[in-house]
Amino acid sequence: MPTSKQRLNLTLPRHLAVFLKKIALRDEVPQATKAVQLLERALEWEEGEFKQSFVDEIRRREKKNERLIPLSKVMKELW
Repeated sequence: MPTSKQRLNLTLPRHLAVFLKKIALRDEVPQATKAVQLLERALEWEEGEFKQSFVDEIRRREKKNERLIPLSKVMKELW
C-alpha cells in the first residue's frame, strides 16, 4: 500500500525487540507505532540536550567576558 511516510528498516537486538513488543501490547498499539512514538520522544530529548548545552556554553563564555554575539540575538534567530 502506498504511503507518504518515509520508510525505515531496522534490525533490533533481541532485548529491544522483546521490550518493544511488550510495551506495544501494553499500550495496545502496533509495534511500528510505538517505535515511532519512542523515536519522537528521544529526538525531542536530544534537541533539548543540545539547546541546553548551547545555552550553557554561551553563559560560560559570558562569564569570561569573551566577545560574543548577544544571547538575545542568537535566541531570536534560532527560535
